[in-house]
Amino acid sequence: MGKVIQIGTRESQLALWQANTVKGLLHQNGYTAELVHIKSEGDTDLTTPLYELGVQGIFTKALDIALLNGDIDIAVHSMKDVPTQMAKGIVQSAVLPRASYKDLLVLKKGASFSDGAGVHTIATSSIRRKAQWLNRYPNDMIENLRGNVNTRMRKVEESDWNGAIFAAAGLERIGLRPETAIELDWMLPAPAQGAIIVVCRDGDKYCLDACAHFHDADTALCTSIERDFLRALMGGCSTPISAFATVADGMVKFIGNILSTDGTQKKEITKTVMRDEANGLGQAAAQELLSTGGQQILDGFKR
Repeated sequence: MGKVIQIGTRESQLALWQANTVKGLLHQNGYTAELVHIKSEGDTDLTTPLYELGVQGIFTKALDIALLNGDIDIAVHSMKDVPTQMAKGIVQSAVLPRASYKDLLVLKKGASFSDGAGVHTIATSSIRRKAQWLNRYPNDMIENLRGNVNTRMRKVEESDWNGAIFAAAGLERIGLRPETAIELDWMLPAPAQGAIIVVCRDGDKYCLDACAHFHDADTALCTSIERDFLRALMGGCSTPISAFATVADGMVKFIGNILSTDGTQKKEITKTVMRDEANGLGQAAAQELLSTGGQQILDGFKR
């Protein structure tokens, strides 16, 4: 059927798992596809903390360029890595059903963690995870941890840290979740965490039609709300912003927060609406959060 769809992907084990999943879904629906490997800035600079690199787009820029140049037909991303404003000429073609949205504490072998007792050293490159951790455990030390999933897991074992924080979905997809991992049920995820997005060139009807076969409307709605919340709060700076939406029984429940980098300030909001009234929920939640103390935290980043 038709042309061979060229799927752009980063070269990490997780990125390849995601791209091969999409390739399999295309094949199931009668389309032919093959992978094209492309390096990203986020893969080549493994020392600078993500929040110093500007985070947004460092894992997607190279794929965007390849897509716009016609070197690939679609690109597959962890949705939380995709800027809320996609590059001109690139559109969402599918969102896959969301996997786990949770964060995990992966302990170094032989290390211990006592909730509320002692001082721990925890590693993460995420400013969101850092802020939420320090809000709960203000005496702990946070170390920077970069690299793909496999590299970060190896660094945990080579370090003198107690452990590091990972996205559950990433570890589970490639079979690396340790039995001893602790689910951080209290930690709110990054907007769109656990979701996979497929993008293509605007107007590419062939790829849009091909990907429509495995598009999940509920995940697309929830991640859109979360990303709208993030966009409304960004203000041009990198901030610890978290958001999570769920659909159940015709209702959409949303919870979001913003923290100061050191975790000492936190503002959170929860809203529930009918599913057919969810349009604009992310922006409305952001505006309400700003008017009830969130603006003060945001102004602190701008200063």
